[in-house]
Amino acid sequence: MRHLICADTGRITILQLSVYAPDLNPQVRVWSLVKRGLGSPAAADLSQITRAVQHQLKGIAYCSELIDGCLAGTGLITDG
Repeated sequence: MRHLICADTGRITILQLSVYAPDLNPQVRVWSLVKRGLGSPAAADLSQITRAVQHQLKGIAYCSELIDGCLAGTGLITDG
């Protein structure tokens, strides 16, 4: 695969990322917001935890500034 990509010079840029790069993964930042919002809940069962996580995710989904911050924090995208 690398041979095919390298043969097409000028159109494709290869970025070598580490296997585990949480700083470059916006999902890690979203889950960080979820966990911060949950705190240390005392739940009676898994369904309560599930509802709490869904509530946090819904709140994040309605706040575009938080999502933009998670994406911009990776440094992989720029405005414009």
